[in-house]
Amino acid sequence: MKSPLHHSAQPARVGTALVTGASAGIGLEFCHALARRHYDLVLVARNTQRLETVAAMLQERYGVTCHVVTADLANRQAAADIDAFIEQRGLHIDFLVNNAALLYNGYFHELDRQAQEDLLAVNIVALTALTHRFLPGMIARRHGHILHVASTAAWVAIPQQNVYAASKAYVLSFSIALADEQRAWGSGVHISALCPSYTDTRMLDNPGQGRRLNIPRRLRLSAASVAEAGISACLAGAVVTIPGRVHQVSMALLQATPRVLAARLIGTCYRRLQGPTQPA
Repeated sequence: MKSPLHHSAQPARVGTALVTGASAGIGLEFCHALARRHYDLVLVARNTQRLETVAAMLQERYGVTCHVVTADLANRQAAADIDAFIEQRGLHIDFLVNNAALLYNGYFHELDRQAQEDLLAVNIVALTALTHRFLPGMIARRHGHILHVASTAAWVAIPQQNVYAASKAYVLSFSIALADEQRAWGSGVHISALCPSYTDTRMLDNPGQGRRLNIPRRLRLSAASVAEAGISACLAGAVVTIPGRVHQVSMALLQATPRVLAARLIGTCYRRLQGPTQPA
């Protein structure tokens, strides 16, 4: 006898979604949220083995089709290679999630220059290039969704994370402006920026990112709740989403604080969270 949860017929597909940084953290949770909504998936990340494991799990659990693309988005050729993969397989992207990002903690002059340039390549250049490649097709079909993962860091200058915060400010500004362009154009394409605060992912404790950021657990969001909030808001046509009431209030207060003062306050806080350090 079949389980009542078993369905012999495959669920109707609603389209194909592409998620960058899909192998772990919020990116993986985006994949779950989209697969639950019957999107087939194109999974993009650097680790082929991990991507293939994730793809097999998603296909087994949700009955969707998953494609794996191994790409390092710090490479300027990556967006073109991803686009070529999509074309070769006759796919079109209905939902683009620009999630992949790099982050480094510490004093700017002490951090590796190449690492910071890679951050800009991933957080800004690749995001912009992928949007530019897949937006025209959505416009032609008069339907589509693009979700950019920004951050609450986008709303304020953050010492010890200055390049990261600046990159996310670009993502937020770009998203709001592009959303208005598409509204005015009447394209049927919805652009949304997701601005999560501290989220329980490897970003909070990654030795490769410099100093560890010791964020109290009560202030952390779950990756699953952030992803679900982002997908739901984008599908509903929201332009900007900040998950969590506490973080919404804190961002409103920061916006009412002079920018230089806000940076000083946050810089003091971050230096304490990262532990003792001596300026050079």
